[in-house]
Amino acid sequence: MNILLLGSNGQLGHSFLEQGGLATHGHVFAASRDGHRFDGSTTEIADLSEPQSLLDLLDKLQPDVIVNAAAYTAVDRAEREEDLATRVNGIAVGMLGTWAAAHDALVVHYSTDYVFDGSATTPYPVDATTAPLGAYGRSKLAGERALLESGAKHLLLRTAWVYASHGNNFLRTMLRLAADRDELRVVADQHGAPTSTDIIVNATLVALDRWQQANATQRAALQGIHHLVASGFTSWHGFASAIFQAAHEQGLIQRIPRVVPIATAEFPTPAKRPSWSVLDNTSFQQRFGYALPNWQDGLHGVVKTLSTQAS
Repeated sequence: MNILLLGSNGQLGHSFLEQGGLATHGHVFAASRDGHRFDGSTTEIADLSEPQSLLDLLDKLQPDVIVNAAAYTAVDRAEREEDLATRVNGIAVGMLGTWAAAHDALVVHYSTDYVFDGSATTPYPVDATTAPLGAYGRSKLAGERALLESGAKHLLLRTAWVYASHGNNFLRTMLRLAADRDELRVVADQHGAPTSTDIIVNATLVALDRWQQANATQRAALQGIHHLVASGFTSWHGFASAIFQAAHEQGLIQRIPRVVPIATAEFPTPAKRPSWSVLDNTSFQQRFGYALPNWQDGLHGVVKTLSTQAS
């Protein structure tokens, strides 16, 4: 089986390649925007900002599974680059779906909590009404709709508050700031489930295992939108506090800075964030028979990885 991994240099794509589990399912073709991988090796070139260019690559590789870990994720910049965000997150996804539908391939695609407006007070089920607040969320919702309308076999996996031991993310930013600050002010009125890329990769591989073993009827039941997030939830303030505690225990930081809770209004950004990003992951766990770990477990795993790398 041929597997095309798009976005191999991003947080999630990087984790897929480091973990190595995709290779147990078939031959993996990694692709990046510039043809260079994070470890210095070369990859296929796939620039989702030029959606039409994807067709030649797909025709050449003939993938049986397309894992789309590529995305435009600059939430604030998207407010002034919505056309670009929509090409990458929307139009390109539709082209992947159209090709996959014509070639009987499976598309594994990742979406986001930003398709919701954050006005809920209980975890969002997969069929909750979507109402994105900004350009990034609109572009990701456009991709969801394009994939669903393409008729392709698909696993559409919404996730949230993604971080890893590599790349640019909240955890790494907090650790960098903790090195020279005694006090940090962190938003406490936005809630979600911090989800490490390790959790996403492991759960995706379980889903692929189930898909490969399933017959046509079973695949029809597996197909669709799922929420792939860690279990439980916290605030950004709670996440920051947990990061510092775990990092201190592992010797990554020498002291724990004071974390002051603030309101979203005290930290204005160009793009409005959902205040409630908690997604109900029950259906994923039931459909695929896999218990998604608590967000604290994911955090401890990532901090331990960083500690090992530092030693």
